[in-house]
Amino acid sequence: MTEETKGIECQKTVYRVQGFTCAGCAATFEKNVRHLKGVVDAKVNFGASKVTVFGEATIKDLEKAGAFESLKVIPENDQEGFAEKKEPFVLKYLNVITAALLVLLGYVSQSIYGEGHVLSVLLFVASIVIGGFSLFKVGFKNLLRLQFDMKTLMTVAVIGAAIIGEWTEGAIVVILFAISEALERFSMDKARQSIRSLMDIAPKEALIRRDGQEMMIKVDEIEVGDIMIVKPGQKIAMDGVVRKGHSAVNQAAITGESVPVEKSVDDDIFAGTLNEEGLLEVEVTKRVNDTTIAKIIHLVEEAQGERAPSQAFVDKFAKYYTPAIMVVAALVAIVPPLLFQASWEVWVYQGLAVLVVGCPCALVISTPVAIVTAIGNAAKNGILVKGGVYLEEAGALKAIAFDKTGTLTKGKPVVTDFTRYQDQTGEKELLSIIAALEYRSQHPLASAIMTKAEQEKIPYMDIAVEEFSSITGKGIKGIVDQTEFYIGSPFLFNELMNGDLPSKVEEDVRTLQEQGKTAMIVGTSSEVLAIIAVADEVRETSQEVIKKLHDLGIKKTIMLTGDNKRTAKAIGEHVGVTDVQAELMPEDKLEYIKRLRSEYGNVAMVGDGVNDAPALAASTVGIAMGGAGTDTALETADVALMGDDLTKLPYTVKLSRKALNIIKQNITFSLGIKLVALLLVIPGWLTLWIAILADMGATLLVTLNGLRLLRVKDK
Repeated sequence: MTEETKGIECQKTVYRVQGFTCAGCAATFEKNVRHLKGVVDAKVNFGASKVTVFGEATIKDLEKAGAFESLKVIPENDQEGFAEKKEPFVLKYLNVITAALLVLLGYVSQSIYGEGHVLSVLLFVASIVIGGFSLFKVGFKNLLRLQFDMKTLMTVAVIGAAIIGEWTEGAIVVILFAISEALERFSMDKARQSIRSLMDIAPKEALIRRDGQEMMIKVDEIEVGDIMIVKPGQKIAMDGVVRKGHSAVNQAAITGESVPVEKSVDDDIFAGTLNEEGLLEVEVTKRVNDTTIAKIIHLVEEAQGERAPSQAFVDKFAKYYTPAIMVVAALVAIVPPLLFQASWEVWVYQGLAVLVVGCPCALVISTPVAIVTAIGNAAKNGILVKGGVYLEEAGALKAIAFDKTGTLTKGKPVVTDFTRYQDQTGEKELLSIIAALEYRSQHPLASAIMTKAEQEKIPYMDIAVEEFSSITGKGIKGIVDQTEFYIGSPFLFNELMNGDLPSKVEEDVRTLQEQGKTAMIVGTSSEVLAIIAVADEVRETSQEVIKKLHDLGIKKTIMLTGDNKRTAKAIGEHVGVTDVQAELMPEDKLEYIKRLRSEYGNVAMVGDGVNDAPALAASTVGIAMGGAGTDTALETADVALMGDDLTKLPYTVKLSRKALNIIKQNITFSLGIKLVALLLVIPGWLTLWIAILADMGATLLVTLNGLRLLRVKDK
């Protein structure tokens, strides 16, 4: 919302729009909607073809505001969408085809009767009127309002061509402009298709069991708690939890994972995924507008509407550029005849050509087409980029910091070693005591010890533990069978034993830590009974990912962890990061990210989106692991790797860099070709048809260049 409307409480409604032909037209529509009665503010998202209205307006009013483009408007959540009109090619472009035929007949007439013959002129005039009717309708209105956009410039140029008798070139300008507009619309539709394909992957209805009866129900009528029956080979319509059955589910549409995932009772299921094998009964947990796929679509569409820094520059530049071109064109037309007695006809014609070549359409579309395409392509590969600004910044990264647990490692610790030093307590008995104590603990590694006991079928839950307490930052203690047991760090036992920890124990602890394991000592206040070592397994892909990032030119990769230095160093060396920072508290991670930003500028932080929220927020680009089904990751991160798959990170950097390069190429090319064409004015070589070809060619080339981002693959 604008500064004036920020404090005003008003209704916010989002609509889908059909019929935008260019970014300039979207800006005009936004301005028209803002002037509607009852509307406080409006924001048009050209990339996603949506308008957000703050205040009250009917669909009829909105379509009236977009009448200059014959825009159609529907509510955002309309399940049916726009009715697809399958018009034959000839009917769809009848005006352009008719205009082109009339030009052809005009040339035939000229060759028979000579230039300037009344029949030839009439044929060219008819071509201009038929081919340029929609152009002139908008152009004249803009002219009266002194709004100088692409259509205004074209209208002035064609009127000028008619005044000086250049009917042939006027007709060619109209036809080439109509073709250019059609190509631009087709290109943006192609770029938006990546999001439309996401919208279509979830079925519009599902088989639901209610009150003992099975029935097909539309998704917007399905309630939380309904039981959804999904047969093999069917797509899943709603998010939910498996209550019965076992199957392999293809989640590629959501997470980008190519391998199907095994699903059984109590596992989460996402709308839009494909049930490949067994029959599943799923309890619906979210309404249709709250499903993971709905959130992804919404966030991607919002992201496509966010202006990247380069787009903000282009928009600001175009604002001053268009009036400047009008002034330059006027000077080209007037100065030579007035000061140098040159031909009025020649230089007015040159001025009109400057108007045409000066159209900023190629420049205006250069950034949005690349942003929309790249963000859509990323979403299809299981990567959610939440705006053009993050896309650009990810392409300029110099350093990437990683949280250890759950990012470089699997986040699921396992017991790796269990060494006893005393024989009076049996191995199983001692393990049951350790598990009983850890069962009452909140320590993250406790689950690994309990899992170990369960795997070996050692009972622990019924063991009586008295006076259990946690020793902050050091360990736990409790009384079992009148003996007080301690489990904790070497620091705890050094204190208990007054610095007299056996050298063999110290050596074993050091060895385990150097292997990247967390060693916990078990004993009483006077003796050490055992060491139990737990390790968080490193992801198989971490080493390969770090190598790929270094190959891409990322100068610094840092692992940040609260773990001890020896363990952290062992894992850091194994995965290949350039630096390791250990024994950090959350606030230490935040300070380290700030330090990295001051040193390297563009820094990313990769974490789980929950524990690392401060560091994610402080980085240039916050990247969260496992966005699918994790609301916190979707909301807090700038980029979410939906499938909890670290291998998507190098692809994200590669795609972002490609997008950044294409945006720079497009801006340079669209400005460069204008400059070259304008220089042709000096020797008087610039013609109207060269001007329109330069403009159309530039628009087409920057659009096709942007669409190359669809071909960037995740390898």
